[in-house]
Amino acid sequence: MVFAQYEDFLIQTASSLLSIDSPSGFTGKVTEHVLLKAKELGYDAYQNNIGNVIVTVDGENNDESVALSAHIDTLGLMVRSITSEGHLMITQIGAPALPSLDGEYCRIHTRSGKVYTGTILSLSPAVHVFPDANTRPRDEANIAVRIDEVVHSKDDVLALGIRPGDFVCYDPKTTYTQSGFLKSRFIDDKACSAILLTLLKIMKDHNMKPRTKSHLCFSTHEEIGYGGATLPADIKELLVVDMGCVGSDLTCTEEQVSICAKDSLGPYDYEMTNRLLKLSEENGIDAVTDIYPRYSSDAGAVWKAGYDTRAALIGPGVQASHGMERTHISGLMNTLKLAAAYLGLV
Repeated sequence: MVFAQYEDFLIQTASSLLSIDSPSGFTGKVTEHVLLKAKELGYDAYQNNIGNVIVTVDGENNDESVALSAHIDTLGLMVRSITSEGHLMITQIGAPALPSLDGEYCRIHTRSGKVYTGTILSLSPAVHVFPDANTRPRDEANIAVRIDEVVHSKDDVLALGIRPGDFVCYDPKTTYTQSGFLKSRFIDDKACSAILLTLLKIMKDHNMKPRTKSHLCFSTHEEIGYGGATLPADIKELLVVDMGCVGSDLTCTEEQVSICAKDSLGPYDYEMTNRLLKLSEENGIDAVTDIYPRYSSDAGAVWKAGYDTRAALIGPGVQASHGMERTHISGLMNTLKLAAAYLGLV
């Protein structure tokens, strides 16, 4: 299997996913996109009641089934209230690094379908005006959205049709560099969703079947904690494909695939993790193990929902998670190879 030929497809697929606003609770357009892409590749796909997209692939043996899960929902914001001056106060969806949002362009999606642009700013945005412009906290009480419309009051904003509960989606600023870095917000986890779509293309291009029946799942509520709670009920194993962490006290780099041995809920399945390490060694995949104490995944939601399912977690090393994220094509490809090896495609 020559994986290098799929690098362009993976990056193009990730870029397409990253261009679609999809904070948790506002994922309709991205699920439509994934459903269309799966069907264009020749697969039957469906969306369950809560919004997850499921692509089921027959295996060489269908007596048991496994699943791979990546999430297509992202972090985001929502309008909490409107000030007398016409600014939008916000509430977080998931846990974005709020200080990193100061100065970001955004879109406000109203319930009627109108979209307005704006900028997320500190309430002390000008050094010529505010003595605390550089020191004021960047948190929910101290940042707001400045709308790109002529508004001077709350009534002006209401006249536009903007209300509390409207979604605020900030620009991912996706860039792919000549040196092979993918820079963007929401690499967590749209890059891994692109990996799953690339796996589907590989299997179709080469008329390959996984070892056992496999559900490739695109969950829509991971960032708020319950994306995996509604995955297919028959899965014996779940391989979560989500971002790996890069930083202090961690081993993984952006060029590697991380195998998470333990996160905030505890250890991942011992046998599955050992199997992934062995597959990495046998196939020359650059993989490392790490511990993520400030992390959870779709696996936690599966276990809390009462599934009798073993689970493991892999993902490309991602720097600056929940902020201005970055990974490298080598990390993405190592993750693709390990996921393919898990399915028995190599």
